[in-house]
Amino acid sequence: MTSFRIERINKEFLREISLLLQGRIKNEWARKAILTGVECSRDLGFAKVYFTTINPVDQEAVKAGLDSVEGLIRSILGKEMRLRTIPEFRFIVDLSEEKARMMDAVLDSLKVSGPIYENPSEEGDPGIDDGEDE
Repeated sequence: MTSFRIERINKEFLREISLLLQGRIKNEWARKAILTGVECSRDLGFAKVYFTTINPVDQEAVKAGLDSVEGLIRSILGKEMRLRTIPEFRFIVDLSEEKARMMDAVLDSLKVSGPIYENPSEEGDPGIDDGEDE
């Protein structure tokens, strides 16, 4: 379970890294990243930065671009944020949207045409015991 402090730091890192990618980072591949979340370790030694891209084909090139500017991002954040240590960032492709699409497809394939439960007819169903003996 993460503490309130770590949650605040995660949100701040997400905001600050997004702003850096929009304005100060010149690497075109890194700028194509859409950040979706940050998870810092408790000791702030490492942070997982989740990202996605508009075009799934570009994910590997964007990851390489982000990895190449990781040191620059840490350097800038070290000067701007009031933290003793800035974690090492590990950029990870966020696959949650793809997993959600796959789950939707599975659920759509399970849809039953018509009602799942039908009321027994009044005439009596041979499979239902109504408690009367003959």
